[in-house]
Amino acid sequence: MYFIDVQGTLISDEDKSPIRGSREFLAHLNAKKIPYMVVTNNTKKPSDEFYNYLQSIGLKFEFSHYLDPLMLLESRVSKEGVAAYGAEAFLETLQNMGYKLDYKKPKTVLIAIKEDFSADEYAQMIEFLLAGAKLVGMHETSIYAKNGKRYPGVGAILKMLSFATSVSYEVVGKPSDAFYKEALMRIKQQESSASFDKITMISDDVKGDLGGAKELGMKTIFVTSGKYRSADEIIPSIEEALRPDAIKEDMQAILEELA
Repeated sequence: MYFIDVQGTLISDEDKSPIRGSREFLAHLNAKKIPYMVVTNNTKKPSDEFYNYLQSIGLKFEFSHYLDPLMLLESRVSKEGVAAYGAEAFLETLQNMGYKLDYKKPKTVLIAIKEDFSADEYAQMIEFLLAGAKLVGMHETSIYAKNGKRYPGVGAILKMLSFATSVSYEVVGKPSDAFYKEALMRIKQQESSASFDKITMISDDVKGDLGGAKELGMKTIFVTSGKYRSADEIIPSIEEALRPDAIKEDMQAILEELA
């Protein structure tokens, strides 16, 4: 059984095209009726729109096999009084979901990803948090890769804000327990005996996705097709207990081992 990341794992961070072996790996799971969930930290597009995009590039799987943070957001964050920060597409998606954005006296500071946060935005976030707003991240990625550059991920920003204000934070998407437990509940619809110790998580985010999965008892495979150019960039700095069980170049390499 598998939980499978999307960005950097199934699709390229550069042009959002399928990474080598990704279509074939999903086809293999479908043919063999192996249970799996595609678990992404997508926040820029509505869930159904992003799912349809993945379908359009040949990643064939049922919507019941898909989960992203937007699908859990309404159960975790009130729609009133939200100071949201992220790409314009994220802010538009929130408003279409009925969220009321408030940059005067918000109850929640909600962070998603973009590459060009300004110092003034960070200053505004800090003021809101010190005034009593709670801090929530759409996910807890370590690094955000775009256009050949690597930026601090949402997890890094959350830790910075928490350090600055002593405010703790919550996470909606990966690698939060709530997100992985929701994914487990959904994969049980495919196989009722599913449990974390029977699931392998595949991702390019070794600090975020895979560390959280490891703590819940999952096996982990780190692919170097995304954020990191090689395992040597990150693995030596990872606590030994949280290091991945396997390191592969991409989905094709995983598929070849299964054959």
